[in-house]
Amino acid sequence: MPAVYFSLLNNQHMKSHVAWRVSFFVPGLLIVFVAIMMLLCCPDTPTGKWSERNQHLENNLRRHSMLGVVDVNSDGAVSTEKGAAGDISPSSPSDSDEKKDVILPSNPHFDDREAHFTSDQMMDVAQGEIIRKPTMREMGYVFLSPHTFVTGVCYFCSFGAELSINSILGQYYGAAGQFTPKLSTVDAGNWAAMFGLLNVVFRPMGGALSDLSYNRTGSVWAKKVLLHTLSFLTGIFLIIIGVVNSHNKSTMFGLFAGMAFFLESSNGANYSLTPHVHPYANGVVSGITGASGNLGGIVFAIIFRFVPAGATHYGHAIWIIGVITIALNLAVCWIPPVPKGQIGGR
Repeated sequence: MPAVYFSLLNNQHMKSHVAWRVSFFVPGLLIVFVAIMMLLCCPDTPTGKWSERNQHLENNLRRHSMLGVVDVNSDGAVSTEKGAAGDISPSSPSDSDEKKDVILPSNPHFDDREAHFTSDQMMDVAQGEIIRKPTMREMGYVFLSPHTFVTGVCYFCSFGAELSINSILGQYYGAAGQFTPKLSTVDAGNWAAMFGLLNVVFRPMGGALSDLSYNRTGSVWAKKVLLHTLSFLTGIFLIIIGVVNSHNKSTMFGLFAGMAFFLESSNGANYSLTPHVHPYANGVVSGITGASGNLGGIVFAIIFRFVPAGATHYGHAIWIIGVITIALNLAVCWIPPVPKGQIGGR
């Protein structure tokens, strides 16, 4: 935005108030373009098109040597025809065997436990990650779930801190007495913009590191531990920045770059964990998590609002946010990443 504004101001010789307004067209057009591309190019759910989710369930059943006709109702409920889930035991096709253990053929992709699953349990495995339209009761359960609360709290701290710091960082850098010589409004704005620009690298890096830890360990706990570690280190950097309140440009910019790595990586790591929590209601969990980040931005902005303007006071607010970040992550770090007994998303 600053680059577009100054380009219009200097190269197109627009007046300041005109260039400021015209510069909003650039992100506006980009946002509309991305929205259209998402509608045209992105899958409806992690398993593909919404209309084909029943086919994905059938594929899962066949993969587990379970054959049958699958019906996905308009409300998202999944069912099979009578005997479809129970009549596929290689040893017996009778209805009386529906609750017996399904003896599966040798397959290296099967978990040892799956060889002793009942047909009903195998159905749970097959449909565990199929997105469905949750009922109001299920949405209430997801909303009040402590596991959803974890992703919301972590995003409240990370993305909330990012939003609030973005809003004051230019003023912080350009405050009287912060640097000698004092940064101009343009330079302060450009250096502040670097904090947001680092998202291009650090946010996807957090998601990649989270997925790598999961692939190496096979445990969702690895993703959760990484998320809280990144968030905790974010809080440490925020406290250091606020307490030190350095007047050296290299030190200050370096501290913010270091903090950006942990803060923005934790944003990515959070959304790497989110799909594991109640995967059948992935949209609900993702929405609650994202809204929590916006709420954090409002709350932390209030902290900046009620400290007087000036570099020292901005630093004071930043270390307060750091303390809150550490405290909230410590408060929820003991909660398991997924509900007990959940099959999908494990």
